[in-house]
Amino acid sequence: MTSPTVRRRRLSAELRLCRMQAGMTLSDVADVLEWSPAKLGHIETGIRKWPSVMEVSALLTLYEVTGGQREAILTLVRESRLRPWWTGYEDVLSSAYVGNEAGAAAIDTYPGMLVPDLLQVPDYTAALARSQGRGPRAVERMVAAYVKRQEVLDRDNLGRYHAFVEEDALQRVAASPDLFRAQLRRLIDTAEDGGQAVVQLLPTSSGLHAGAAGPFTVLEFDDDEASLAFVDATHGGSIVESEESVGRCQRVWRRLLAHAASPESSLTSLKRLALLT
Repeated sequence: MTSPTVRRRRLSAELRLCRMQAGMTLSDVADVLEWSPAKLGHIETGIRKWPSVMEVSALLTLYEVTGGQREAILTLVRESRLRPWWTGYEDVLSSAYVGNEAGAAAIDTYPGMLVPDLLQVPDYTAALARSQGRGPRAVERMVAAYVKRQEVLDRDNLGRYHAFVEEDALQRVAASPDLFRAQLRRLIDTAEDGGQAVVQLLPTSSGLHAGAAGPFTVLEFDDDEASLAFVDATHGGSIVESEESVGRCQRVWRRLLAHAASPESSLTSLKRLALLT
């Protein structure tokens, strides 16, 4: 089943469309149902995470939505209210982002000076957590959460996973030979899989490039849903939804392609590094 987070976004869009087709404004609906316009606005934008079946049923009755369309929307409500696994790890990951990642049809990621989250081996994730000043319990939880996240790569409906890996990101763990070998092996296995995953190295020799502004990921979805981006930052990062901002990330992505080694050349370089380790 699609991620509850993605279901929630779809529900918001459906309710907004139904209201517009009914020719009603937010104020019109609020007056009839004796709700505040802010409450309805929060439901339509997804700020309020889980509207109840009763609340949505009242909206659909007002909009004169019946039959199969009504049942389909109420099913979205029920599915969007399910509690997914990642809500139990909000201390070590962004629940909002992971919820969208879990339902994405395509993932394009530039992780800056780190190995991509979905390609990290557990020892790498643990070392990263410790470098962030996390205690033993938090390190353990972060590793568990990342291992669980990586199951997204096995989803049948994930059409594309494309990751850039900075050569410098790998060199930062070269001082730990066992970790370096394990991480190289994971990248090689992913690149050799021949499935939906593409791994491309960004060689140090390529110099400065468009990714200097920082890490980001672009997620695409099925059913004509708008793409979104996650821009990482020290404060935890943020989800970007405006078409203009997402488009800006996509343009940076295309410029990075000009600097990256080809998938075939990247695989050769990774294997060479593994032989030298």
